[in-house]
Amino acid sequence: MSESAKLYQVWVYLQAEPLFWLTLTIGAYLLADWLYRASGLFPLLNPVAISIILVSACLIAFDIDYERYFDGAKFIHFLLGPATVALAIPIYRNWNTVMRSKNAIIISVMLGSFFAIGITYAMAVILQLDPLTTKSLLPRNVTAPIAMGISEIIGGVPSLTAIITIVTGIIGAALGTFVLDLFRIRDMAARGFAFGLASHGIGTARAMAKDKDAGVFAAVAMGLSGIVTAAMIPLVFFIIRDFL
Repeated sequence: MSESAKLYQVWVYLQAEPLFWLTLTIGAYLLADWLYRASGLFPLLNPVAISIILVSACLIAFDIDYERYFDGAKFIHFLLGPATVALAIPIYRNWNTVMRSKNAIIISVMLGSFFAIGITYAMAVILQLDPLTTKSLLPRNVTAPIAMGISEIIGGVPSLTAIITIVTGIIGAALGTFVLDLFRIRDMAARGFAFGLASHGIGTARAMAKDKDAGVFAAVAMGLSGIVTAAMIPLVFFIIRDFL
């Protein structure tokens, strides 16, 4: 048997094993994270975006169904919830620092959440999107687990919401630095809060990689925006449902 035939048999065996896809996902992220750090944390080399591209390229190249991939990688999906909840730890450790800015935090979260919902609905109307797509887009400004739950409640498609939410987070994390630098916002707490509010989990991870204070305020923004948006969207949906 030729070497190529032996390698093919090994590949057939490995890709049939669920553990292989978990290993591939972790390996892709480690490689992407290495590239990100080697570039000096260059925003456009966001490790989440790069790892998604690497895994997607592998699935497409070898014609692998998403269901087969997810069967092996779903353990990472399970950890998404606990990882989000674990962000409460740095908030607790820096509670006094957070409370000193409570008024600014409350106002910013309310205005930011309302603006995100409003601009999403306005763009959906301008682009003449169908009602199902509009419902799926409305919760895009919060972390994926919350966004998917909101989408299901108002009649959207949770899987579509998850995709849009991840894309939103990646774009915000990649371009947020340029926007904040453009407006000369240097305070790390403010920068972190902006990342958490606009880019939820992915933005929070980026903020934590840059600065401790930025990470704490990013986690606060992400958590509060999830609560506010979860309460606000059903109310907004009740008002605009006759227009959908």
